[in-house]
Amino acid sequence: MARIELIMPKMGESIIEATILKWLKKEGDAVELDETILEIATDKVDSEIPSPTKGVVGQILFKENDVVAVGKVIAYIETDASSAPKETSAPKAPETTIETKLTPAVSQENKTEATQNIVKNPDSTSTKFYSPLVKNIAKQENIPFSKLEEIQGSGAGGRVTKRDVIQYLDQDKSAQKTEATSQMQSTVAPTSNYTAPASSISGQVEIIEMDRMRKLIADHMVMSKHTSPHVTSFVEVDMTNAVLWREKVKNNFQKKYNQKITFTPIFIEAVAKAIKDFPMINISVNGQTIVRKLDINIGMAAALPSGNLIVPVIKNADRLNLLGLTFAVNDLADRARQNKLKPDEIQEGTFTLTNVGGFGNVMGTPIINQPQVAIMATGSIQKKPAVIETPTGDMIGIRHLMFLSLSYDHRVVDGSLGGKFLRKVGDYLEAFDMSLEI
Repeated sequence: MARIELIMPKMGESIIEATILKWLKKEGDAVELDETILEIATDKVDSEIPSPTKGVVGQILFKENDVVAVGKVIAYIETDASSAPKETSAPKAPETTIETKLTPAVSQENKTEATQNIVKNPDSTSTKFYSPLVKNIAKQENIPFSKLEEIQGSGAGGRVTKRDVIQYLDQDKSAQKTEATSQMQSTVAPTSNYTAPASSISGQVEIIEMDRMRKLIADHMVMSKHTSPHVTSFVEVDMTNAVLWREKVKNNFQKKYNQKITFTPIFIEAVAKAIKDFPMINISVNGQTIVRKLDINIGMAAALPSGNLIVPVIKNADRLNLLGLTFAVNDLADRARQNKLKPDEIQEGTFTLTNVGGFGNVMGTPIINQPQVAIMATGSIQKKPAVIETPTGDMIGIRHLMFLSLSYDHRVVDGSLGGKFLRKVGDYLEAFDMSLEI
């Protein structure tokens, strides 16, 4: 008999834990290869976890509603040794630390040490679990282990999470700032403590509890604003060529390919071209280093029936023509609405596009999807009078105009790079070839 580990998979680049929603199999149940064993959820997507092999569920280590760190063993599957995969029967545990994931020159000895640190604490007498990510943050912020022990964990079983450490750092910095301010003001004038007023719940109100996904999205948005100093630039783009071309081909396109052609593939094509011109927009930040992504993987924000957003990713978007992008966009958008996206389809994005024009908005200031450093929003396309330059002089005409907005991380993307990149996207859209045939 072989004992196979079922490991909590990685569900996204910034995801470090997931919640077990439902066990579809119990201990002693037989399972087939790729048969669904349980359902899990993160702030990005709900997903089904298949069995890595044929066998019997031996031991389940976590209950429903438990929050489990990525890479941890959640169950064991007993199988005949002969039916187990030849090389390895356990799915490869995803990387769980920033250092391991982003540093290609890590030695095998260091990798082994990092793996052991998942279960070993700095103090052998301690019973608390600290993930490599938490340890890494504590090391970078010079948090002694004695202080780490005092942090109240919000994870499963009181486990200290990244959020807990960041909250501790914020409180510590706030306390230090308050103390310094108090000492400074005590020599000038008496101080008064300010307490934010409590929210009023009198009158006709309805109290609505946030659901699980809304809470996680809220945390992710606050984390992004806390991490990156956001700056937003805007340009107005003449979309007349693209609008007239789409109007001309959309009926025949649907008959020929059984697909609707929207503006999203056109936007993505222009973004991919502009990233090639300005590759330093396609980066992430790791501590004091910049990681330039050689693949151009563009995420597109898609609305779910619940009103929340999810960001499926088109991998290597620069290698697809407009027809290929159309098929990819429609497929991902349809399966996003049906909650049928696979975990790897929301991972490894390097740039994100969101369409606020779909809600009738002319422009927006989107929040960066960490760990990326830029996100672009497209507004609604509207007919407006505009000056048209011709060889014989200027004239006024009706044009289809749209605002583009780019929010970027001002730590590593300055106004020059952000502005030039956004203008380049606009230039590609305005130069759309009306004679294109697909």
